[in-house]
Amino acid sequence: MTEQKLLKVSCVQMNMLSEEPGQNFEKAERLIREAAAGKPDVIVLPETWNTGFFPKESLERIADRNGEAVKQTVGALAKELGINIVAGSVANVKDGKIYNTAYVFDREGKVIAEYDKTHLFTPMGEDKHFEKGDHLAPFLLDGVKCGLIICYDIRFPELTRTYALDGLDVLFIPAQWPAVRIPHLIALSKARAIENQMFTVTCNSCGTAGKTVYGGRSVIFDPWGELKSEAGPEEEIISADLDLSILKNIRETINVFRDRRPELYHSK
Repeated sequence: MTEQKLLKVSCVQMNMLSEEPGQNFEKAERLIREAAAGKPDVIVLPETWNTGFFPKESLERIADRNGEAVKQTVGALAKELGINIVAGSVANVKDGKIYNTAYVFDREGKVIAEYDKTHLFTPMGEDKHFEKGDHLAPFLLDGVKCGLIICYDIRFPELTRTYALDGLDVLFIPAQWPAVRIPHLIALSKARAIENQMFTVTCNSCGTAGKTVYGGRSVIFDPWGELKSEAGPEEEIISADLDLSILKNIRETINVFRDRRPELYHSK
């Protein structure tokens, strides 16, 4: 019998203020402390929670610089609370260019992964204001193989499958997904979990930034596509225990990785 191994994850579904990084950092700290009271192993934040998605005119001015503010605030919280934090993503200036950057902190407050969003949302002109990332970011949290993608990335299954082929067990998906397309976010989160036989943890934002209403409904799915936790449309914290011991049986029962036919696939 496989020994049960649990990873407790909490998503902070945050309603941030557009163009108010100072207030957003204060709120993020308060919500992280609130989530920490439930003693999770991992706390997750949504996409671009420092600025909202995304104020074009002021973006460069109000963006983080090399993640300094995130490291100082969230990294310090991770160390103080002794909790791993997938710190969503922030608008972030590096080498004179703006990126949509996610940072991951371990229980010691150290940065163990940094990921720049690779697929930029052209319908809203994200590609005209941000630079594309050029790498994936696998990492270990308490010995568990994890990775992350950001929002629009979820529509590109090749990205998640690349992680899966490297043995990923948990995929984190910070997002700022609009209310009008929330059914897509839920369906895609479930599909990525099932087809890749991994847990997916999608942490969305809520509220209004500019003219766009963001839909909340953060979700956590297990590798069978079973819903473990789901948020409503307002600001809240959701949690779930990820039973990692089920992965081996699922992957042996329906061994999609053994049965793949890569010689037939032409994803390029």
